[in-house]
Parts: sequence; C-alpha cells; structure tokens
Amino acid sequence: MGTPPLISGGVLNLQPAAFQQFLFLLRIAFPTPCNQPRYIFVSASPRSWGVFDLDAKRKLISKMEQAAAAPGFWSNPKSAQQHMRKLARIQDDVTTWRTMDKRSDDLVQLYELATAEHDEPMIQSLAPEVAALQIDLRELELVMQLSGEHDASPAILAINQGAGGVDAQDWCEMLLRMYMRWAEQAGYDSELLDHTPGDEAGIKSAAIRIDGDFPYGYLRSERGVHRLIRISPFDSGNRRHTSFAGVEVYPEPEEAGEVEINPSDIKLEAFRASGHGGQSVQKNLTAVRITHAPSGIVVSVQNERSQAQNRQVAMRILQARLNDLEQQQRAKEQAEIKGEHVSAEFGNQVRSYTLHPYQMVKDHRTDHQTSNAEAVLDGDLQEFLQAYLKLNATTSSS
Repeated sequence: MGTPPLISGGVLNLQPAAFQQFLFLLRIAFPTPCNQPRYIFVSASPRSWGVFDLDAKRKLISKMEQAAAAPGFWSNPKSAQQHMRKLARIQDDVTTWRTMDKRSDDLVQLYELATAEHDEPMIQSLAPEVAALQIDLRELELVMQLSGEHDASPAILAINQGAGGVDAQDWCEMLLRMYMRWAEQAGYDSELLDHTPGDEAGIKSAAIRIDGDFPYGYLRSERGVHRLIRISPFDSGNRRHTSFAGVEVYPEPEEAGEVEINPSDIKLEAFRASGHGGQSVQKNLTAVRITHAPSGIVVSVQNERSQAQNRQVAMRILQARLNDLEQQQRAKEQAEIKGEHVSAEFGNQVRSYTLHPYQMVKDHRTDHQTSNAEAVLDGDLQEFLQAYLKLNATTSSS
C-alpha cells in the first residue's frame, strides 16, 4: 500500500504516515545544523536522489572569482563571458539550496510547535507552504540531473533523413520546426546553422544551435531515431506510411577544442548550394564540404551566403563531433554524451509519433506518452525531456 497523499483538496493530511514521511525526507534533504557542507536530496522515489556538495561549490566559486579578477581575464571576451555565466549559475545553485534549507527548517519547527500545542488550525495553515516546497523539491530533483560536464553548454542539434523517401524529408522539416518552436517557447536562442533542401519537399538534413539554460542537458534526451506514422500527403492513394529521421545532439565546443584539428587532416571542397530551382540556386561555389581523414567524419554546410561563413560553421560542427567522439573513447561512463549511433530505420526508434489511425506520441525509453500529438509537434516537449531526466535519476541510483 502507498503512503496517503500529504495534501488532498488543499487540506493538510494529519495522518502520521503522510506528514511524518515528508518531515523525514526534509531532514535528509536539509540536515541540521544548517552549515552542513553536503545536502542529500531524496525525492518521493527512494531510488531518485543526489548530493549537492555545498563546501565544494564554495571552493569552486572562490577559485573562479580569483580567476575573474586576474589581469588579462577579459582579453578573450567570449571565454570570459562563458566563465562569468558558469560562475553565476553556481552562485545561484548555492543561493537556491540555502533558501530551501531555511524554508524546510522553518516548516519543521512550525509543525513541531503546532503539534506540541495541539494547534490544528496552525497545522492546516502550513498546507500551502508544504505544497509549494514539494513542487520546488521536485524541480530541484530535475536540476540535479543537469550537472554533467557539458549540460550547461549550448547544443548543436542535427537532423538527418532516414528511411521513407520524400516522407522522411518532410518529417525532417517537421522535426526542425518542432525543435525551433520548443526553443522559442522555452526562451532559448536558436540559430539555423545549415539545412539541405529535399528533392521534392522538406529537407534532407539540418543543423541548429540552441543556447540558454542547460540546453544540451535537456536536448541530449533527443538523440536517436524518431518515427512518424501517418497518411502520406505525397501518396495519391491516401495510404499510411512510416518514415524515419535521425537526431544527433552535441555540446558546442569551447573556443579551444578538446581535440586539436590538424589542417593537413582536412579536405575542403566547395560546391554550389542546392535548392528547389529559380533564384534559390546559387551560381557561386559558396557551399563547403569538409572531410576529416582520420575519423572519416564529413560535414557539409551551405546555409550562409559566403564560402568563408560556411567553412566557419562547418568547422564548429566538426569540432563538436570530434570532441564527442573523443569523449566516447576516453571513458565508458561518459558514453551517454551522444550514445551509440544507430541507423534511422524500423526497430531503432526512441520515440514514435502516430497521426493515423489515432494520435499518440510515445517515448520507448521512458514509456511517457500523450495523445496530443499536435501540441508536441508544435514544440511542447518539456514533459518528455523531464521524463528522460527522471529515468536517468532512477537508473543512476539503482
């Protein structure tokens, strides 16, 4: 039997099994005295937990503040800005946990005082704060899963056509719109780095850069094969078709990449940008294709107006892919940065989007699903992203 709900209809549950369990979790999450250096967070799930090392965070803040005060710190503005953003995030983390510590300590003391005096109205008045604290603890549980080495980095998300012909190309364009809409709704900055038009409709591939609060940490859940089932708008017989697209997500590399690229290892080719005809077809050789001989990685970019701009974007993507490859080879425990590459075809999908004969979007890793497929394709992805973070929390602690 499960524990009775702590709050029902806005009324605090006075059953010991409900409230005492919550107080127990609070005391584990925020041990007394308040200056304890490590806060162990335990959610309602006994397998979902994490450690916030306050003492280590303080030392890191001090070290980063000293670095920011050093002469020449701002000689590289981009690197300095990244440093200051990271420092601000860590300072916010410490402030957040300190605030939660104070709130939980006050709540426990008020409850113990009220129970000692048998003051039932006072106990019931604690219900709104208890509910708010529960919500905030659940949000912190998710944030604690965004503590990976690259989670705060801007994300480069690439979409590539899989099996399905013209339907797959149209599906790629639908996915591109979905991620751009998600970024817009979440308040992130998005930039289209490249896209290759399809032969008849849609796109063959695309790459976008997304920046904001933990973009890679959230979007790494999207890597894999995405399957679409629908009545094809390109089939005169109105038959149902299945199409696939592959999504890859990389953390954008720092200005100094983890993997050094030897210019002699690169083959650079220029070609005309493709299009659907007319004025969209470039007459000049502005598109570029970069082949990295040692790894065999090929990057093509044609979205910018000049060859120099396309080459710059292609090198950013190549650096990101090489860094990712190095991370996978360096240690087994870091393999989740990108995950194993699989072909975009039947049987390998991480998520299915069914539009006919019924509407359903289902993630095959978390089992999270919704019948509101239209909202998901319009960018409403947050519940899927959070479900993946919660799955990782459970898996990592089991």
